[in-house]
Amino acid sequence: MAPVIEKPGSVPSIALLLAAHGERRPDAGNRGAFQLARALASRSLVAEVAIGFISGTPGIREALETLTASRILVYPLFASSGYFTRDRLVQLLDEAKGDDRRIDMLPPLGLDPGLPDLLCDQAVACARGHGFAPEDCTFVLLAHGSKRNPASRQATEQVAREIETRAVCRKVVVAFLEEPPSLEEAAASISGPAIVLGLFSGEGLHGAKDAPKLVARLGRRDVVFAGIMGSGPGIEDLVARAVVAALQDAGAARAAEPSTLAPAPGGWAVSVD
Repeated sequence: MAPVIEKPGSVPSIALLLAAHGERRPDAGNRGAFQLARALASRSLVAEVAIGFISGTPGIREALETLTASRILVYPLFASSGYFTRDRLVQLLDEAKGDDRRIDMLPPLGLDPGLPDLLCDQAVACARGHGFAPEDCTFVLLAHGSKRNPASRQATEQVAREIETRAVCRKVVVAFLEEPPSLEEAAASISGPAIVLGLFSGEGLHGAKDAPKLVARLGRRDVVFAGIMGSGPGIEDLVARAVVAALQDAGAARAAEPSTLAPAPGGWAVSVD
């Protein structure tokens, strides 16, 4: 499937690339990422919008080759600033960017300051939909985790702390696929209803199969799966706000000093020059 490209023409020299992990399975269409790209393109925030995958079609290089803008904002649809965001994605962008344009990477989805509110809304809606009072529920953030890199755990725990400050639920706990505590271990300490939120950005193996199976395996009717963060209501608005903030920063930098550009918002930016 070809990259999603739209050319509304509102900001002629800037494009947006959504970068995701993707999935190579024959039945994996990565539909959610394509839908997000189309929705953002319809907003005419930038001249062009494309989607590229580290594992999947189109690849990062193929997606970049379809863009003609001289500056590209990259929004990583990843849960943390771990290996795939800070290392592999930067490597692929550097290999494919060419010499005549600038690429700036925004903070990944998992570090977006608006994510905790979005997850709260998603969990609260799920709780009420199953007849639970949100304030009686434990929210469980289920993430990938890694025994080699702490980034996934750190990002997940930060989101958990932020959600706790909203005081919308009884408690917030974390669980991981590849490091302790597992979902089974976390659930063993929970009494009463629990809402499990998958901190996965796409409908790949973990988001579409692993997480729902793990919840079902618990055999508890009071523990329900609310879905993944990448398909939750409000993701489009979240990404759009980050893009608008980056465009505003770039405009302010050009006005102050034409030869420089401001870093991406959120205190986390990588320029591939």
